[in-house]
Amino acid sequence: MDIKLSSILTKRIMVCGITALVLFALRRLPASSTSNKFSLHEDGVMHVLVTGGAGYIGSHAALRLLKDSHRVTIVDNLSRGNIGAVRILQQLYPEPGRLQFIYADLGDATSVDKIFSENAIDAVMHFAAVAYVGESTAEPLRYYHNITLNTLLILEAMAAHDIKTLIYSSTCATYGEPDKMPITEATPQVPINPYGKAKKMAEDIILDFSKTSNMAVMILRYFNVIGSDPEGRLGEAPRPELREQGRISGACFDAARGIIPGLKIRGTDYNTDDGTCVRDYIDVTDLIDAHVKALAHAKPGKVGIYNVGTGKGSSVKEFVEACKKATGVDIKVEYLSRRPGDYAEVYSDPSKINEELNWTAKYTKLEKSLAVAWRWQKAHGKGYGNSFGRL
Repeated sequence: MDIKLSSILTKRIMVCGITALVLFALRRLPASSTSNKFSLHEDGVMHVLVTGGAGYIGSHAALRLLKDSHRVTIVDNLSRGNIGAVRILQQLYPEPGRLQFIYADLGDATSVDKIFSENAIDAVMHFAAVAYVGESTAEPLRYYHNITLNTLLILEAMAAHDIKTLIYSSTCATYGEPDKMPITEATPQVPINPYGKAKKMAEDIILDFSKTSNMAVMILRYFNVIGSDPEGRLGEAPRPELREQGRISGACFDAARGIIPGLKIRGTDYNTDDGTCVRDYIDVTDLIDAHVKALAHAKPGKVGIYNVGTGKGSSVKEFVEACKKATGVDIKVEYLSRRPGDYAEVYSDPSKINEELNWTAKYTKLEKSLAVAWRWQKAHGKGYGNSFGRL
């Protein structure tokens, strides 16, 4: 064997060794000495499993649950989540028995069963999902597997281990493009893209199972999420390769920071006042508050389905103007053809959640929510230090 080949083999062995060590560390965060607290029920302490808890919305939910003195187990495969967000949470709540992170794929039935076997879980908040409309039209099988099948596996594990409370993260995409606005919970669900279809299938599975069990189920169909933690601890940091697929707020911030040359608006010929899509933008802090209230109101044998939105719609052009004001940057805008799978106008009627859960959106000013998120973006030029969980 020549010296060059030997050197290459040595480097590969070292990389494999380092990868194995990182995987082991991720699977054991925090230290195993605290694991017994997670495997035992404790009076007065609710243990919540947060799937997708390393992601944008899931990490904010974990933060709120920890603040409210719950015990939290985050499960994430880091395909879209960010281990940096988990580390922030661990720094904020380092006490034994408060937070643990499990690196696992929810599409692996054996791994899912192991999680439920080894942990005394009281409730599940299921956020984990791929969630880009455009990507779903290009990769439909991935979406049905990731959203629908994974939810089925979680339900099977919950049933096997007698876990009775599920808070399910759903979406207004299950409604498709209704004939009239605003959308109520009684609006027919006719999704028009694989993302919405996969979510509706998951909802159907949950509802069918709930009829044969005593499970407490809360399904939250939320609208377009913006904003970030008001105290600046967490934010939104998608992978660079997903910027084209991501939320409009992320694209606005990238344009304001000069990461991309400008903002691309897809679709200016919709049947709306200014020709661009109209959406109901819900601040992530309000959204998580709705989840916490849903958890508090969950009752065995009962199903609650709620829209989570502000009750008003804003056009994409209005959103861009708010982003310009929030960032102080005159963002360049390019208008392109429609994106496959999109719909013209969607906004909610939140009356049901207002009345039954005593929840009302508080952060309803686009510019203010965007300004909060912009502060985090400016302070975290590289997100969480580019720690996307690449091993």
